[in-house]
Amino acid sequence: MEFSIQHVWNSDPVDHQPVRIRFSPGDGSLRMEVCAPFFADPPAPAGPPGQPFPGLWDYEVVESFFLNSSSERYLEVEVCPHGQHLVLLLSGKHHAFMQQVPLSFSAVVTGNRWKGEALIPWSYFPPGVDKMNSYAIHGSGSGRSYEALYPVPPEDLQPGQGPDFHRLEYFQPFSLQSIMGEGWVQPESDLWKNT
Repeated sequence: MEFSIQHVWNSDPVDHQPVRIRFSPGDGSLRMEVCAPFFADPPAPAGPPGQPFPGLWDYEVVESFFLNSSSERYLEVEVCPHGQHLVLLLSGKHHAFMQQVPLSFSAVVTGNRWKGEALIPWSYFPPGVDKMNSYAIHGSGSGRSYEALYPVPPEDLQPGQGPDFHRLEYFQPFSLQSIMGEGWVQPESDLWKNT
């Protein structure tokens, strides 16, 4: 299953080749592959590649969110062309109860493009995922660009409004079974038992 991020957060079209995200079955996980333009702006985070990096959203990143819309429990996965990543488990809008959990992720920059692959363990997904959204961020200062797979519709924009990737009402239907097969059952996870 492949998605292409063709708009900025407010529904304007992007001005470059869109970021592509592909989901497929992994070994005990969901494989997330990113193919994107490499802007090299801002510079790389100071942390080592392959490790979690707090505040990664302030850098050049691609993010995917997986939501149970009735409980507002969701998983946020952020990956960076320089190899850092950040995973957050959230219970309620903006309320992360676990972050910087390990992730198998690697990225390679080739010229003005980069590719990354993450294996997201099933235990990180909240039960009953039924919606998702994905985002891409790059640039610095006034040139910072916030792109969304499912942006805020123009008719919903308010004066002075800025990007907020936790606007769960704009997430769209998504089924893990459509990737894994109709008979697949999501494994239970202890990470979500007390949330």
